[in-house]
Order: sequence, then structure tokens, then C-alpha cells
Amino acid sequence: MPLFNNLIDPSINQLPYDGDVHYWGGICSPADALLHYERLLTQIAWQHDEAIIFGKHIVTKRKIAWYADKPYQYTYSNIHRTALQWTPHLLALKAMVEAKTQQSYNSCLLNLYHNGAEGMAWHSDDERELKTHGSIASLSLGAVRKFAFKHKKTKERLVFELDAGDLIEMKGETQNHWLHNIPTTKKIQNPRINLTFRQMNM
Repeated sequence: MPLFNNLIDPSINQLPYDGDVHYWGGICSPADALLHYERLLTQIAWQHDEAIIFGKHIVTKRKIAWYADKPYQYTYSNIHRTALQWTPHLLALKAMVEAKTQQSYNSCLLNLYHNGAEGMAWHSDDERELKTHGSIASLSLGAVRKFAFKHKKTKERLVFELDAGDLIEMKGETQNHWLHNIPTTKKIQNPRINLTFRQMNM
């Protein structure tokens, strides 16, 4: 939840301006969140993430997986990926998220962070393959981690602490004006899985 706001009301826009972020809190029980986490940990076709940064091919410790309605092509960090076919479990999670957000998603990028030493640098999900001003719904499972936003011009920040089963949605002009990241920390030793349900222009 927002570290400065204990009120959970998904109708409230958590951003002060230039975008829309909505927070649902936990959308399943802790027991169900643990079951989802354990199934994804063992059943997903995880691969190490890759990127080309300043001309160098980097392989991260963090692992990813990419699933969708069709074998969509998706490019980020100068790496090209082809989506795998949905698993029945992922389709069930997608339906649960769609029921909350009242949006439809045709793809999901999953991230596996093995511990707090693995995070995500500041970035925006503004790749050309994604629907402009579309919805990205992020479901967290496993360890509690911080999820931060930073405005590109004003540098104002907003920090969430996402627990297992928490759902947060980004849409509207959020990606145009805000960066987001997963800060690293030495305090977290357990893994976290993050599912980002997306709307591709396909």
C-alpha cells in the first residue's frame, strides 16, 4: 500500500497528476497467494532476463517469462521476445485481475526476483507494441517489496509497499510522465513474483 496512505479504495487515483494509478490491496487470501506463488515458481518457463546496454549484452540474475493470446513479438531493452501460450493457471489469474480492473489483457510479462538484491531500474513501460495509454495491471506474489514512482520532470516520488496478493494498475498518461522501479534491499532474502498483465497493439 502507499507508505503514507492506509486507505484502500481502488476508485482513488494515487498519483497527484499526469497519470492514473489505482491500488486494490490484496485480491486473494494469503493462503491462495501462497498457492499461486508456489505454482508459478515451478510451472512457469523462467529464463534469465537480457538487455543490450551501451552496446553490451547483459544477462540479469532476475528471471522473466512472457505469455500471451498469440506468439506476439515484444521488444524492450533492445531484446526481442516471442510470447508463449497461456497456461490454465495464468488464464485463471488473468480472469481474476480483469474482474477487478474491468479491463481486458492479451499478454503477461512475469518477473522473478530471487531476493532483495535483485530489482528493476527506473523505467517506463512505453514500448511501441503496447496500447497507448492502456492499462497495465501488476499482481505481486511472494516477498513484500517496495514499488516506487518518480515524475520525469518534478522528480516527485510515490512509494508503495506491495504484499503477496496485492494488485496495482497503471493507465492513462502514467507512462508518459512517470518512471517506476523496484528498489534493491539487503533486508529481503525471499523471492518475489510479479505478473504484469498488458494490452498489446495486435
